[in-house]
Amino acid sequence: MITTNPFLFWRLALTLLIGLPAVAAGDCGTGVIPVSRIQGTGDHSSFAGQTVSVEGIITMDARQRGGFRGFYLQQADGETDNDPQSSEALFVYTHRTDGQHGDRVHVSGRVKEFHGLTELTDITSITRCGNGRLPEPVSVTLPWQDGQPPEYLENMRINVAGKLTVINHYNLARYGELTLAAKPQTMATEILEPGPGAQSRHRWQAINRLLLDDGLGARNPRPIPWPGPQLSANNTVRTGDKVSGLTGILDFRFGAWRLQPQSTPAFSPANPRAPAPERPESATLRVVTLNLGNFFNGDGRGGGFPAARGARSATQFEQQKARLVAALTAPNPDIIAVTEMENDGYDGDSAIAELAGALGSHWRYVGTSDNTGSDAIRTDLLYRSDRVVAEGSPSRLTTTPFDRRGRPPVAQVFRLIHSDRALRVVVPHLKSKACRGASGQNRDQDDGQGCYNHSREQATRAIIRWTNALPHPNGLSGTLITGDMNAYARETPLQLLEAAGFINAVRHIHGCTDTTCKHTSYSYHGRSGTLDYSLVSKRLLPRIVDARTWSINSDEPRALGYKGPVTVPTGQPWRSSDHNPVITDLSL
Repeated sequence: MITTNPFLFWRLALTLLIGLPAVAAGDCGTGVIPVSRIQGTGDHSSFAGQTVSVEGIITMDARQRGGFRGFYLQQADGETDNDPQSSEALFVYTHRTDGQHGDRVHVSGRVKEFHGLTELTDITSITRCGNGRLPEPVSVTLPWQDGQPPEYLENMRINVAGKLTVINHYNLARYGELTLAAKPQTMATEILEPGPGAQSRHRWQAINRLLLDDGLGARNPRPIPWPGPQLSANNTVRTGDKVSGLTGILDFRFGAWRLQPQSTPAFSPANPRAPAPERPESATLRVVTLNLGNFFNGDGRGGGFPAARGARSATQFEQQKARLVAALTAPNPDIIAVTEMENDGYDGDSAIAELAGALGSHWRYVGTSDNTGSDAIRTDLLYRSDRVVAEGSPSRLTTTPFDRRGRPPVAQVFRLIHSDRALRVVVPHLKSKACRGASGQNRDQDDGQGCYNHSREQATRAIIRWTNALPHPNGLSGTLITGDMNAYARETPLQLLEAAGFINAVRHIHGCTDTTCKHTSYSYHGRSGTLDYSLVSKRLLPRIVDARTWSINSDEPRALGYKGPVTVPTGQPWRSSDHNPVITDLSL
């Protein structure tokens, strides 16, 4: 027979009860410090590290699977301090399940600054005090008040008045995020000279934006939430599109101000997909320029994947190739200038041979033997043999600085069939702005040009000297420098080319201001600008009919790319690369 000692039983029960949190209704309204006092008027709480008790309404419960492991607590209307400089809300980080959305609760815990977010953690008690009424959302607009971060609204319910513009969708598939602003944001050095003014503009842009989140902390949300009900090939969101109905919690996580929505936002297209620009009747020659986004064809025989860059499988490569062919052929060009072509020679298994074959039977490519540099990628030229002739031997610049590093530019003269008029095309691809390995003068100089501007400057000077020294055949109408300069329109390389007599044809025709700058080729961190150019010699300028970009890539989410999770019908040009093609029409 088993016997139980009553004294031991009650002692154990008392011990367990002492270990439980206090949940008595009498806690409500006692020992409470106003949330606004804890938040204060600065970006850090003076109560950090202290244990406090607060009381308010659960405005959003984020304790679901994949959520933020806590809830947002805001003072009830009528209990605020009426100080517009202090927030009335906190994030409560807890695994406890007490309370739910709309409840008034009494919470005790420790104040903590977590990567810029003021929160309550190490929760010792949560007492439900009854049902509450959700605080009315504060109406806000962008840019933020006085152009300053909205610290005074941290964790509070807000409603964004009017419509905001989508400026970035890079992390749409990975984190369910879209970056919004009052209007499109153009790269500062696309418009302004490098220097303090450009940097100031850059910082202002970074502050005055709002990230639309999905209310979850999980990676790779499926379905991809925006635009509702989910992202698809035909239900996409492009930069420039508008979003309204933005109501929810103003959150701060991972260095960004975010809206955790409490209603479904409305999306309205403002930057629709456009067909390829029609070829003007007066144009006798059309040149299309495109950064291919690492076109690597494995071993050239269907195997060899994953490649060093680009496609990870034969299936991905076929999708990539089909999209690039659609993007390159739809404008009906005579000459194609490309960058980020695999540097694997010019034989039948080479990447360029495969691309030429996919473009069609009339297409040929310019081969330059072994003088293509040591980089994994190179610049190249293709042309329609039924319309133009590649005249003479091609040239590559393989002297300093391209003898040590970089991707040697290629030059070729083309002559129209049945014509005495010719055009020289030069294709550069300069060093990117990524800072890996940057030292000395190549480090970021804090002027808006990023890293390796010194290398790009030296390369540009060499290209100018080389181009000017190339032979001048009879009937040459001028020179077109077209490719990826990895520099925005007002940066040093473009200034040097302008001083040397090369005109930015796209900007010459279409212009670019802070409010209107449509013809850009690239988007980075929510700012659009030009990296890919049509630069024409003064002699060639009168023969320019048009020069523009075709917005098929940088405006589209990378989730729709050939590596992305969204299935896209084969043979469409959308998101064939991360750069937009540049189209130059000439009358020779």
